Amino acid sequence: MSEEAKPLSHPTIMGMPPSHRLIIVYNRPRLTESRRWFREINEMWSGQAMTLKVKKILHHEKSLYQDVLVFESTDYGNVLVLDNVIQCTERDEFSYQEMISHLALMSHPNPKKVLVIGGGDGGVLREVIKHECVEEAVLCDIDEAVIRVSKQYLPEMSKSYNDPKVRVHIGDGFKFLADYKNEFDVIITDSSDPDGPAESLFELPYFELLKGALREGGVISTQAENQWLHLSLIERLKKDCRKVFPVAEYAYTTIPTYPSGQIGFMICCKDPKRDVTKPLRRWTEDQEEKLCKYYNARIHEAAFILPTFARKQLAL
Repeated sequence: MSEEAKPLSHPTIMGMPPSHRLIIVYNRPRLTESRRWFREINEMWSGQAMTLKVKKILHHEKSLYQDVLVFESTDYGNVLVLDNVIQCTERDEFSYQEMISHLALMSHPNPKKVLVIGGGDGGVLREVIKHECVEEAVLCDIDEAVIRVSKQYLPEMSKSYNDPKVRVHIGDGFKFLADYKNEFDVIITDSSDPDGPAESLFELPYFELLKGALREGGVISTQAENQWLHLSLIERLKKDCRKVFPVAEYAYTTIPTYPSGQIGFMICCKDPKRDVTKPLRRWTEDQEEKLCKYYNARIHEAAFILPTFARKQLAL
């Protein structure tokens, strides 16, 4: 390790594996609390790293499934990190939460019952219940620690847990889906990356379960990685989705604290005549501005317009 970067000598941080430790970057010989940095390093995006300046460590634990860290950053508010991967920050989370939710919900004529797989931080639930037509929103997350910690440190994201429309189940989403047939209008899979507890949520059997759990004309949205980093993985995902759903399209959004500043989604539908690239329902412009910071009808359509290199590889 260079003279410019050394692990912070803090008991909470030093208890983590080396790859999970915060890094201090400093220009002076003396280390100070104000120079603490979190560095995200992951083999899924090798050769690059996201770094955020840390104001205060708020929480750290090893749950049954993953390492859970929350810290207050100097510029992005509170940050939730799972297994050393940034899941959300208070400053930019709305881009991801709104797009993974409303791209699917606005592609359905009247979604009444919605299932969220993952999403323990509560952000997707918050977006789902913005739709007055939704009568019930069910969330299934495997890790109760994420829900518990988010309620304490991410209050704006987790505020919908108290809504009477919301029902929560702690357990494996794969197993949960197997118990339901023709039950949901929209299913949103807000998963982490496919190298840990969420690995099974990126495979063909999972998409088959999703289809079985959907009602006629149902729509799914699932986290689908980054076109700059994982184009071959996205190509496989789209091929698998096309084996199950007659409609399967890739869309993306921008978000500064995710690798390369982007993240994508697969939007799929059981109705072969449905065009998910255009919103089937629309809010008024006043409603859009009141309810959303990122999503609107125009950006719904724009999200499916890919750069040439990605469009060519994903043209199945």
